[in-house]
Amino acid sequence: GVDLINNPDLVATDPTISFKTAIWFWMTAQDNKPSCHNVIAGGWTPSAADRSAGRVPGFGVITNIINGGLECGPDKGADAQSKVADRIGFYRRYCDLLGVSYGDNLDCRNQQPFA
Repeated sequence: GVDLINNPDLVATDPTISFKTAIWFWMTAQDNKPSCHNVIAGGWTPSAADRSAGRVPGFGVITNIINGGLECGPDKGADAQSKVADRIGFYRRYCDLLGVSYGDNLDCRNQQPFA
């Protein structure tokens, strides 16, 4: 395989490696976070701790998986809220293009970030 430990810039400079790492991130659960794929495909069931933290199935929990500490929760500021709104807009646009439902729970404002 490719030695990304000693050559981390390859992720930014090699298109194939960049794509492979993006797919890996999308498909792989991390610590106590589900994979983004399992969430969007409906395969994730939140635990009691997740429900208590407001983390429920939907696009919002994907934002939480990726940027939760920066963008999720009630007091993250206007910049974070703007980024979340933009991301939801992109998501809705592609759902519309594909003719699929947005689903529920599109934002993470009422979710605690994953620890």
